[in-house]
Amino acid sequence: MFLTYLQQSHPNFWAKLDLQRPDVLEGPIDFVILESIVTFLAGEITGNSSHVDRVWTFLPPLYTAYFAFLPLFSWAPPDLKAVGVSNRALLMLAAQCIWSFRLSYNTWRRDLFKLSEEDYRWALLRKNLPGLLYNLFNLTFIAFTQHFLLFAQGLPAYAATLQPRTALTASDQALFALGVITVLIQFTADNQQWTYQNFKRGNKLANPWPLADCHWTELDAKRGFVAEGLWSVSRHPNFVCEQLFWFWTSLYPILGEPSHSGTLSTTPLSYLPRWPKSFDPRELFTHPDVTPFWPLAASLAYASLFVASTAYTESVTSGKYVAYAFYQER
Repeated sequence: MFLTYLQQSHPNFWAKLDLQRPDVLEGPIDFVILESIVTFLAGEITGNSSHVDRVWTFLPPLYTAYFAFLPLFSWAPPDLKAVGVSNRALLMLAAQCIWSFRLSYNTWRRDLFKLSEEDYRWALLRKNLPGLLYNLFNLTFIAFTQHFLLFAQGLPAYAATLQPRTALTASDQALFALGVITVLIQFTADNQQWTYQNFKRGNKLANPWPLADCHWTELDAKRGFVAEGLWSVSRHPNFVCEQLFWFWTSLYPILGEPSHSGTLSTTPLSYLPRWPKSFDPRELFTHPDVTPFWPLAASLAYASLFVASTAYTESVTSGKYVAYAFYQER
């Protein structure tokens, strides 16, 4: 009854939550705003800031699936309905599903899907920031910024969906192969970290994944952090692979349509704010004369998040382990 009352008393608000509208971006953006608010409130109520982490593993493929299957929806522009689903967008979705399986598995075995678990970095940051300042950080960065960055990873698939329908190109196949290889390397880095952490805690795994056991010694365990295998090449091989994967994703629509001859749909994106006539952001998606490299913005924005995250992780680790400074110099 309460929900019915809200729907009747605020019909315009509830109408905005309906995805069935001509503007293909309005629904997803509304969804991002709603889940950002829910994430913020959940973090404030529970005192746990890892709620975004628990949905991180499947949100990018979800947004990509929306844009990939957009021509099949009743609210899609007529020109998109006429040409059907883009094979390039479907290939991008397949690569992201592989990415999602790896991350979901790693999240599951670390118990981060449990509502009681929290990334140790949030707990440390909460201790170092005054209460009100952390609340503001939770609202602006943890909730809204991260959710919009995850949404942005689906936009390259939107660019692919707007392109003329062609057969998959050599660049599509190469990027898919690079994505799979990148995920496999990242999975190996995850496994080496997982195997080492278990060994350090006295729980040596009986059947580790291939290439995961670097034959650590008690001296390695006392050091406190993994420095063998892929971790001897890079201090953050998993982070490097993460950035590379989304960079490959951004390149699909750029390399797949080398002529950059415009897009199929010229449907106005009325949800975006009105700008002066001299520059209209809607043209980033529809105008043939605008730079075709805008999909790179998604991966570059994502990389900026990991630059900040890596710097904070480095500061925490170097303060915890004396030998980490020598590892950094190496």
